[in-house]
Amino acid sequence: MAEIEIPLNPITRSEIHQLESILLFATLFRPEVIELIKDPAERLTWVDSLAVAAGAIAREKARMTVSEIARELGRTEQTIRKHLKGESKAGQLVRETYELIKQGKLNELIKTIEMIEKGGLKEVVAKEEYERLLQEYEKLKQEYEEVKAKVEAAELESLEKAKKEIEELKSKIEKLEEEKKELEKELKESKVKLMEYEAKAKRVDEVESKLKEYEEKIKNVEELERKVTELEGKVKEKEKAVEELEKEKEALENKIKELEDQIGRLKDGIRKAKEILEELL
Repeated sequence: MAEIEIPLNPITRSEIHQLESILLFATLFRPEVIELIKDPAERLTWVDSLAVAAGAIAREKARMTVSEIARELGRTEQTIRKHLKGESKAGQLVRETYELIKQGKLNELIKTIEMIEKGGLKEVVAKEEYERLLQEYEKLKQEYEEVKAKVEAAELESLEKAKKEIEELKSKIEKLEEEKKELEKELKESKVKLMEYEAKAKRVDEVESKLKEYEEKIKNVEELERKVTELEGKVKEKEKAVEELEKEKEALENKIKELEDQIGRLKDGIRKAKEILEELL
């Protein structure tokens, strides 16, 4: 019998379903699992849990996110996480099956499952055992098909929901596009205002530069005024000194005039004295 190729890291949808089916059937036919599902009352619950766990792990290996897996399988993200983390018994069993398949330790069991489907199990087991296993297999297969139908229905519902979400997203995108246009318009207006502001700022810089020059000139003028004030003070001092000199000059002139008057009187006295002497002589 040719070795069965198992897509351990599926890419296509068919590979995902192939890995999902192999994980489920390989897990169902593990001895410890057969013991667990002997009770008909619990069998459907077990098959459902194992089917969800197999579907979750198969999709995980296809690099799907937890939210995507939950939508496809119609389960909550919390349930999917429990299966993937091995927090549920079904998740533990399916994860173990995956590792065993990966290690090549379940080839014989998978071959046995194929033989059951082909009716060839008589070659390896007794007829009575074969009949019992075949009946058990048919029950499990039927239950699996029911679970699979539910999963597919859930996937369809999820697909419709996804389509609705896509439409809502399209509507939101259109709204965002409108908002984007408005923002672009506002941005354009803001750019114009910014250019105007920059022009004004440039003019302000020029005014500030001129103001600095003016302040420098004022400073120079103040310095000149200070020097002028100092000079005016000195001039006043000089003027005061000149006034004092003028007064002294005037006083001297008065004294000179008095002396001239005295000299004139002396000259007159001398002249009269000469006249008297001449008369006496």
